Amino acid sequence: MSKYWSPILKNIKPYTPGEQPKDKKYIKLNTNENPYPPSPKVIKAIRKATDETLRLYPDPVCTELREAIASLYQVKENQVFVGNGSDELLAFAYLAFFEPAAKPVLFADVTYSFYPVYAALFKVNYQLIPTDDDFNIPPEGYYQENGGIVIANPNAPTGRSLSLESVKAILQHNRKCVVIIDEAYVDFGGQSAKGLINDYPNLLVIQTMSKSWALAGLRVGYAIGSAELIEGIIRIKDSINSYTLDRLALAGAAAAIKDNAYYIKIRKKIIRTRERLTASLVAKGFKVIPSQSNFIFISHPLCPGEEIFRQLREKSILVRHFNKPKINNFLRVTIGTDTEMDIFLEAISAIVTGY
Repeated sequence: MSKYWSPILKNIKPYTPGEQPKDKKYIKLNTNENPYPPSPKVIKAIRKATDETLRLYPDPVCTELREAIASLYQVKENQVFVGNGSDELLAFAYLAFFEPAAKPVLFADVTYSFYPVYAALFKVNYQLIPTDDDFNIPPEGYYQENGGIVIANPNAPTGRSLSLESVKAILQHNRKCVVIIDEAYVDFGGQSAKGLINDYPNLLVIQTMSKSWALAGLRVGYAIGSAELIEGIIRIKDSINSYTLDRLALAGAAAAIKDNAYYIKIRKKIIRTRERLTASLVAKGFKVIPSQSNFIFISHPLCPGEEIFRQLREKSILVRHFNKPKINNFLRVTIGTDTEMDIFLEAISAIVTGY
């Protein structure tokens, strides 16, 4: 620990991303990446953008991409913000809407582990809302005094989803604070809250293009909300970095949004594979949490999750294990291609056979 580090840096525990090993070839089911390539139109757009204009700064307000997103979701351009991945958008939102050392921000005890990291970084108090034994998020847990709310829906790492009626109930009980619905996985079967933004000016919906849009390598995310919330995020962005997205990312992301039909097809393929894999694992005695995401959350009644994780890695299959209370016996498994999931199923079946 360096003597030059600030007190915040000394005390913070950074987010730990899923490993990206380079020592050999793995079946990579640990970071919820899309197993299918982006639309060919994305590649074409990026190649076209690779010209002499790279010497110039990109559009700081990302006009073309915001217009494409607004058109797709039937909202106004001033209700859309785009940035360098949804994690950056979450950071901007914390700075814009949550007060340091004030009333606590609420989020689930089992959820995306970046939420408490940002809270520590920005000195935001927070309170954990307990999930039940099957990782359901109780809406009534959010019917209390607070300084803001963050809900991943569908939730990560469990894949559980709140109904739109439950989201509405939470919004109705919290009209005085900002409610962030993090919809990184919503395109795989969840119900989006985007249609509620005109009724609830305190609602901010954040999505990423890393998962259902197969663009994890471009680092693009977007937020949809009332014009006043979007203006607040823009003010934070322009106080940190006015050029958050480069020309290639802007071109590729806009092309993806404009080819939504392609992505609907690959999302349906992932959902079919998820349901087939879930049925197979349940038949083999696994507990599988119902998922509306591009991953499943599983445990075995006899074989410890950490042991399955270790043996799968030895077989060149990567999944995610979280050594945390309530979930340390579970594994999060990204849905890959049908071929990849067949190999995974054969491997995990062999591992638990001896238990």
